[in-house]
Amino acid sequence: MAKGDSDPVAVSAYASFAKRYDALAPTKPHNALYERPASFELLGEVAGLDVLDAGCGSGICSEKLARSGARVSAFDITPEMLTLARERCGGLEVDIRLGDLEKPLDWLADGTFDRIICSLALDYVERLAPVFAEFHRVARPGGKLVFSMGHPMRDWQDERTRGTKPYFEINRWGMHWGGFGEPNPYVESYRRPLGDILNGLADTGWTLDRFVEPLPAPEMEMVDPRHFAELSLAPAFICVRAHKYCLTFSPKRQ
Repeated sequence: MAKGDSDPVAVSAYASFAKRYDALAPTKPHNALYERPASFELLGEVAGLDVLDAGCGSGICSEKLARSGARVSAFDITPEMLTLARERCGGLEVDIRLGDLEKPLDWLADGTFDRIICSLALDYVERLAPVFAEFHRVARPGGKLVFSMGHPMRDWQDERTRGTKPYFEINRWGMHWGGFGEPNPYVESYRRPLGDILNGLADTGWTLDRFVEPLPAPEMEMVDPRHFAELSLAPAFICVRAHKYCLTFSPKRQ
């Protein structure tokens, strides 16, 4: 690894191949024909809304949101990704800042956003409840949170992912990713049980609305038949939508 174990895993993961990620992720089948369509379907119409893109990476979702008429605030922890996001979103109504999902979002006011999207970023966070609590704080009453993550059971079934840990524990693990060119980047993240995700939502005031185990888009069969067949049998990700219904909420003590 290029960085120490004390560094946030997202920085260690993406700094080394940010440009390659930015070049490939807009059309990479797992993103463009699998996770992203499912997440944006849950997000719904965003024209005229204030939207937070949390863990924005190189700004792929931020650009799409802004071109759909949203006023976008975005943040990410990896400086290399932020540089790319600012280039991608140049001239659009997108405010992009350095921010850490594992720390308070103290530059954002209470009740600011109609929608929050967090696309494949929460796998790099060890404790979800504080993040969900901050999302709840900055969401307006009636606001929606949409996020995607690795599927807990898919991760559990892979020996590389679970290591020696039981399903019920959160564990940090890593592997070399293919599909983003050479050298294959070493990416670490956290595997966790489903209960940690759903209870983290409930404990911080969110109401679960939709839980999606997505199917690949039909177009994926032509461009990536192997992964299309694999994802048609079992999901790799989950996509979740939650609502903020109450005006006040006292988070459960952790």
